[in-house]
Amino acid sequence: MVKNKSLRIAILSVHSSPLGQPGIGDTGGMSIYIRELTQESVNQGHSVDIFTRSRNPGTPEIIPLGPHARLIDMEVGEPADIDKLLIYSYAPDFACKTANYCKDHALQYDAIFSHYWISGISGLYLQTWWQVPHVIMFHTLGAIKNDIGIGEDEPELRIEEEGLIARQVDRIIASTKREKTSLNEYYSVPTEKISVIPCGVNLKRFRITDKIEARKKLGLGDEKVILFVGRIERLKGIDKVIQALPRLSGLKPKLLIVGEDGNRKGEADNLKVLAHDLGVTDSVTFCGLVDYDKLPDYYNAADVCVLPSYYESFGLV
Repeated sequence: MVKNKSLRIAILSVHSSPLGQPGIGDTGGMSIYIRELTQESVNQGHSVDIFTRSRNPGTPEIIPLGPHARLIDMEVGEPADIDKLLIYSYAPDFACKTANYCKDHALQYDAIFSHYWISGISGLYLQTWWQVPHVIMFHTLGAIKNDIGIGEDEPELRIEEEGLIARQVDRIIASTKREKTSLNEYYSVPTEKISVIPCGVNLKRFRITDKIEARKKLGLGDEKVILFVGRIERLKGIDKVIQALPRLSGLKPKLLIVGEDGNRKGEADNLKVLAHDLGVTDSVTFCGLVDYDKLPDYYNAADVCVLPSYYESFGLV
């Protein structure tokens, strides 16, 4: 039997650090996905370096993530959380800094795996300079978000760049068949260029445990519990769940909302007003951010977990 070749992979996550707290700003399922993907790649015998933009002046340049995996911070632009569109303007500089860093440290890679369209722009430069295969996962598509019409419109710049990236990369990874169809419909990407790889689940962390014990940990009784986990923003459709609560008054359910406002602040306040107007304030609990390791208790305590997003290409929850 021929053993598979061990690859050295460069992952690009320019606008969001995989080590960020899920549920804050732009940090969500993508960051969790990259962390888990990195670990599984290492388990398969590969080496992974994740390149991201430095956000904190005191952060070490290199953060070990275990054997054969590292996070490498590139100092590009202001070392702080800034708007994604501003980060886009730094994409060429990010690619240059990454290429120079790799040259200085004699690093060579067998493949580039970009995440989100901003990383894809940097990846196109490295694809040309390094002459290695470039794979991308978009996670969300601007054209679909605009078509839905919920929240602020994505700029035409993003739509154009996503189309450019889709045409020039070697392979696109989609998490669902629907996303594959959307890439073909909105960006005319040949279907043979798209591979559908559903998101996996870490079964060591997310596994079934005793429901009563999980409820005790969270201070819950025997009431019916509905669970939402994710950033609090309009696109997630939490308003639809709150609007449904009066129709379930006979069950007297409790809705637990785990997460905080995304980049657009004030959405949680809007939802609280909605709950008040519908007379269901006592049925809705805003839990705020929950440590990732404690999330399994919430899933086990709930009777049902809802994913009411108007658009959700990822669906890792």
